[in-house]
Amino acid sequence: MADRAQTGGVEVWEFGRAVRRWRDRVAPETVGLTQGGRRRAAGLRREELAGLAGISVDYLTRLEQGRATAPSEQVVESLARALRLSDAERDRLFELAGRSAPGSGIVSRRVAPSVQRLLDRFEGIPVVVYDAAWNLVIANAPYDALMGPTADLRGNERNGVWRNVVGPASRARQTPAEHEEQVARLIADLRMTAARYPHDDRLRRLVTDLQAASPRFAVLWETVSDSPAAEQSRHKVIDHPTVGPITVDCDTLVVAQDDLRIMVYTAEPGSEDAERLQLAIVLGTQSLTAEPRRG
Repeated sequence: MADRAQTGGVEVWEFGRAVRRWRDRVAPETVGLTQGGRRRAAGLRREELAGLAGISVDYLTRLEQGRATAPSEQVVESLARALRLSDAERDRLFELAGRSAPGSGIVSRRVAPSVQRLLDRFEGIPVVVYDAAWNLVIANAPYDALMGPTADLRGNERNGVWRNVVGPASRARQTPAEHEEQVARLIADLRMTAARYPHDDRLRRLVTDLQAASPRFAVLWETVSDSPAAEQSRHKVIDHPTVGPITVDCDTLVVAQDDLRIMVYTAEPGSEDAERLQLAIVLGTQSLTAEPRRG
């Protein structure tokens, strides 16, 4: 058993013990996993939880054993989501991590269990979830297979506005005019989000970083309309590096209470694009399974 360690008055050993206890109670089938092979316990294996939370197995091991201190807000939120914690349990996990759970006035990254159950229904379909500031919250394996691995994105690269303004570029094909329209639309939406969450320090830092990195953003931030124009088409062409171009429909579902955006990618059933999309998912998920996720 690991020694108890103190970080800001918080016993990180208790954080690890709570994670282990909640991991043991989660049945694999409730999070979309099969129970293949013999299992020593009914709950999640450590590598399964690490994969669901998007962190490395080594880091999760150190957290559970009390050898890693001060997990980030993103890590705590990811663990709470993967463990399907109730609101009270999520708050307790933040407390054990020495952090306050994000409250009102702050852009939420919370994916409620009911929303997670909805996402689980999209098995085999590329899905990505963004918060109100277009920070990537979670992407499933089919999305990574279609659009490229998201686990490698760090810092501001995990923000959709940043990626469209600064980079790295998306696999979605766009003309210069289409790109300019999308950038203006995203910046207008971000301005409205900033008005709704004026006390969110992370959002303010993002805007400051964008203004410093892109003169174009700085101009648009001051001049773009506060009412973003609707996207003209949901159709996108994805230039996949293995199977070639894939025409998909991209539909955005808004979870009003949590201010989340769920983007779902599908292709016309029975079409050549549907076959290419399925092939991209199969090839990509096989590759992602073979490569360990990094925290």
